Amino acid sequence: MNSRYRIRFSKLGKIRFTSHRDVARMWERALRRATLPVAYTEGFSPHPKLSFGLALSTGHESFGEYLDIDMAEPVDVDGIPARLDPCLPIGLDVQAAAEIESGTPSLQQVVTSCTWRIEVVGLGHAELAERVDACLKADSLVVTRERKGHKVTDDLRPAILSLELDDVRTELVTELATQPRGVRPSELVAILASPSDPDVLEGHVCRLHQWMSTDGAREEPLPLRATLAPHAEARAS
Repeated sequence: MNSRYRIRFSKLGKIRFTSHRDVARMWERALRRATLPVAYTEGFSPHPKLSFGLALSTGHESFGEYLDIDMAEPVDVDGIPARLDPCLPIGLDVQAAAEIESGTPSLQQVVTSCTWRIEVVGLGHAELAERVDACLKADSLVVTRERKGHKVTDDLRPAILSLELDDVRTELVTELATQPRGVRPSELVAILASPSDPDVLEGHVCRLHQWMSTDGAREEPLPLRATLAPHAEARAS
């Protein structure tokens, strides 16, 4: 029977411009170079059994990305970060690793919200503060967006779980739901903009946390108290 392991990693710096698909390929190469016994699918074209968490938009950074890996045989979980980190490009760093049960639900299923740090470009601090206040006081924030080729109307207000503005910078820290209806950082910035200021855009964006709910308590899929890579923070800085 295969063993399953969960990896937490960061995506920082220039590699933020690498697409989700290309990052997946980088992981496949790193796992081969680290000679880890990754399990493969059966059939004509076998693929490594990897399952990523919620996709990160190209250009965004993250302190908390996740990857589940099926191994054909058990491995020393304490040694996973040290084996993988030298095989990954600069900007991808393993922060923690842990063994998880075989029947653990997928990351796509369990993550219910994410915490983001979002720079807003094109608005002064005072004006942005007013718009954040208006957003929080709004009963509804109805937008029209496209889903599966069709235009649909959604109320995004319930998905904005928290929203704060930095005391000095035009930078938001916000928790946005991912299900049943999620909000992307760009959509939040669009809500804060108005037709009179089309130059209001998202600047630097970083995902700080991904959250799931377990027995009513909010927690991360793999907290940093798990096996830590000793040099992950140094490489990320």
